[in-house]
Amino acid sequence: MVAAGDALLSPTVTRRLLADMAKTASTPELAAQLGTLTDRETEVLREWPRSQQRRVGRAPCRGRSTVKTHVSRVLMKLGLRDRVQAVAFAYESGLIQPGGD
Repeated sequence: MVAAGDALLSPTVTRRLLADMAKTASTPELAAQLGTLTDRETEVLREWPRSQQRRVGRAPCRGRSTVKTHVSRVLMKLGLRDRVQAVAFAYESGLIQPGGD
Protein backbone atom coordinates (compact mmCIF):
# COMPACT_ATOMS: atom_id res chain seq x y z
CA MET A 1 0.00 0.00 0.00
CA VAL A 2 2.73 2.45 0.94
CA ALA A 3 4.62 1.69 -2.28
CA ALA A 4 1.46 2.59 -4.22
CA GLY A 5 1.34 5.96 -2.46
CA ASP A 6 -1.42 5.13 0.00
CA ALA A 7 -1.28 5.83 3.71
CA LEU A 8 -1.14 2.96 6.15
CA LEU A 9 -2.77 3.19 9.58
CA SER A 10 -3.36 0.38 12.01
CA PRO A 11 -7.00 -0.63 12.47
CA THR A 12 -6.85 0.49 16.12
CA VAL A 13 -5.65 3.98 15.18
CA THR A 14 -8.23 4.22 12.41
CA ARG A 15 -11.09 3.26 14.78
CA ARG A 16 -9.97 5.85 17.36
CA LEU A 17 -9.64 8.54 14.71
CA LEU A 18 -13.12 7.84 13.32
CA ALA A 19 -14.66 7.76 16.80
CA ASP A 20 -13.12 11.14 17.64
CA MET A 21 -14.28 12.61 14.35
CA ALA A 22 -17.80 11.30 14.85
CA LYS A 23 -18.04 13.22 18.13
CA THR A 24 -17.64 16.47 16.23
CA ALA A 25 -20.99 17.95 15.22
CA SER A 26 -21.58 18.65 11.56
CA THR A 27 -21.27 22.32 10.70
CA PRO A 28 -23.48 24.27 8.30
CA GLU A 29 -20.44 24.60 6.01
CA LEU A 30 -20.06 20.83 5.77
CA ALA A 31 -23.78 20.42 5.15
CA ALA A 32 -23.59 23.02 2.37
CA GLN A 33 -20.66 21.21 0.77
CA LEU A 34 -22.52 17.92 0.99
CA GLY A 35 -25.46 19.60 -0.74
CA THR A 36 -23.31 20.21 -3.85
CA LEU A 37 -23.23 16.47 -4.57
CA THR A 38 -25.77 14.68 -6.74
CA ASP A 39 -27.82 11.85 -5.25
CA ARG A 40 -25.54 9.27 -6.93
CA GLU A 41 -22.37 10.99 -5.70
CA THR A 42 -23.78 11.09 -2.18
CA GLU A 43 -24.68 7.40 -2.41
CA VAL A 44 -21.17 6.50 -3.59
CA LEU A 45 -19.63 8.57 -0.77
CA ARG A 46 -21.91 6.88 1.78
CA GLU A 47 -20.90 3.39 0.56
CA TRP A 48 -17.21 4.20 0.22
CA PRO A 49 -15.92 3.33 3.71
CA ARG A 50 -17.86 0.08 3.98
CA SER A 51 -17.40 -1.52 0.65
CA GLN A 52 -14.55 0.09 -1.28
CA GLN A 53 -14.85 0.95 -4.96
CA ARG A 54 -14.77 -2.59 -6.31
CA ARG A 55 -17.88 -3.57 -4.33
CA VAL A 56 -19.73 -0.27 -4.85
CA GLY A 57 -19.27 -0.90 -8.57
CA ARG A 58 -21.13 -4.20 -8.28
CA ALA A 59 -24.41 -2.47 -7.49
CA PRO A 60 -26.96 -2.58 -10.33
CA CYS A 61 -26.39 -0.09 -13.17
CA ARG A 62 -23.01 1.01 -11.89
CA GLY A 63 -19.89 -0.12 -13.64
CA ARG A 64 -16.39 0.47 -12.37
CA SER A 65 -15.77 3.40 -14.71
CA THR A 66 -19.04 5.02 -13.58
CA VAL A 67 -17.99 4.71 -9.93
CA LYS A 68 -14.56 6.16 -10.77
CA THR A 69 -16.29 9.13 -12.41
CA HIS A 70 -18.43 9.69 -9.31
CA VAL A 71 -15.34 9.38 -7.08
CA SER A 72 -13.48 11.98 -9.14
CA ARG A 73 -16.42 14.36 -9.05
CA VAL A 74 -16.87 13.95 -5.29
CA LEU A 75 -13.18 14.75 -4.70
CA MET A 76 -13.33 17.74 -7.04
CA LYS A 77 -16.58 19.20 -5.66
CA LEU A 78 -15.50 18.84 -2.05
CA GLY A 79 -11.93 20.03 -2.68
CA LEU A 80 -10.42 16.83 -1.33
CA ARG A 81 -7.14 15.28 -2.44
CA ASP A 82 -7.81 11.59 -1.87
CA ARG A 83 -10.20 8.89 -0.71
CA VAL A 84 -9.01 9.08 2.90
CA GLN A 85 -10.06 12.72 3.08
CA ALA A 86 -13.40 11.79 1.50
CA VAL A 87 -14.07 9.19 4.18
CA ALA A 88 -13.11 11.70 6.88
CA PHE A 89 -15.48 14.23 5.30
CA ALA A 90 -18.30 11.68 5.27
CA TYR A 91 -17.87 11.13 9.01
CA GLU A 92 -17.40 14.82 9.84
CA SER A 93 -20.48 15.84 7.88
CA GLY A 94 -22.62 13.23 9.61
CA LEU A 95 -23.34 11.41 6.35
CA ILE A 96 -22.15 8.19 7.97
CA GLN A 97 -21.62 7.05 11.55
CA PRO A 98 -19.02 4.60 12.87
CA GLY A 99 -20.43 1.10 13.03
CA GLY A 100 -23.53 2.10 11.07
CA ASP A 101 -25.07 0.00 8.34
